[in-house]
Amino acid sequence: MKKILALVLAMMMVMTVLSGCVGTTVVVGDCTCPTGGTAATDPKPTEPAGEGALKTGLSVTTTVADSTSAADGKEGEVKYDVTIVAVTVDEAGVIRSCQIDSVPATVKIDGTGAIVSDVTAPVATKNELGEAYGMVAWGGAIAEWDAQVAALCRFAEGKTLEELKNGAVDASGKAPEGSDLASSATIYLGGFVAGIQTAVENAQHLGAQTGDSLKLVTKNSVASSTPATADAAGNVQLDADIAVVTSDAEGKITSCIIDSVQAKIAFDTTGTITTDLTQPIRTKNELGADYGMMAWGGAIAEWNEQAASFASYVTGKTAAEVAGIAVEESTKPADGSDLSSSVTIAIGGFQALIAKAFG
Repeated sequence: MKKILALVLAMMMVMTVLSGCVGTTVVVGDCTCPTGGTAATDPKPTEPAGEGALKTGLSVTTTVADSTSAADGKEGEVKYDVTIVAVTVDEAGVIRSCQIDSVPATVKIDGTGAIVSDVTAPVATKNELGEAYGMVAWGGAIAEWDAQVAALCRFAEGKTLEELKNGAVDASGKAPEGSDLASSATIYLGGFVAGIQTAVENAQHLGAQTGDSLKLVTKNSVASSTPATADAAGNVQLDADIAVVTSDAEGKITSCIIDSVQAKIAFDTTGTITTDLTQPIRTKNELGADYGMMAWGGAIAEWNEQAASFASYVTGKTAAEVAGIAVEESTKPADGSDLSSSVTIAIGGFQALIAKAFG
């Protein structure tokens, strides 16, 4: 009788869990979960590794609101600004490390629907541009963009979110007049503080430990952009692939998050932008099942799940070991390898991100 009762209770627990699940069911690791749920859309967390364990977090905000259509003989511009924040956070909610970067990309279109920018040119981040970004040379700023956001990161480290928000900005979104931060950062900081908050709220235990180094890297391109024709709308497309990596003193990856922005802006043969520029642009991780790899391509798992599987697989490895992962000519994991059972998309770009993080 006790065995029967135990069996009935176990079945009831299973039914209770399943009754809370909606959507298509997929297998992620050892857990069967619905797409769109936490387990399907978030990086795969690990259990806290005791004292010294840190959470790793990422936030990405993409805006295109400053874009303009071609008009009155003037060229139009599709303007992207992607703000990226990476953090590590301890169990007390204290920010232990912080990195901020931004991808600025502008593609010009004319009144005939042609693209007049060189879309093959490299797209550098503001940190990579450094002095070339020109805030000091052209705007008379007290310091370049990269130096000012670095000052905010230093200010954030060692503080909780509440301490950060109460001290970093005033009602105008800038550093309070007369504060230590105001002497090194005079740009609008409100958006960066909001990004830090989101990154902290997104943070999970992925293996990072106190003393690990935090790295944030991107690889960006607008090369997939196409002009408008009589048969098809033009498309300005920014692809920004992102990796957040922590590593220990021996150079082993202790946590990893991979994400990507694929932002498409349509325009017609008059150079008029037809995309609603007020709509939010979600990353591939945020899109989850809406990205459609399973629904439209019959993939074994969505992009976010496969990226999380790659991130989990490389945790514990060095950059050299990641570079040495066997791949096919298409850079998909080699058939029959451990990784190929959970990742069938090309990983060459992911490997390049890891190499850049340790370069």
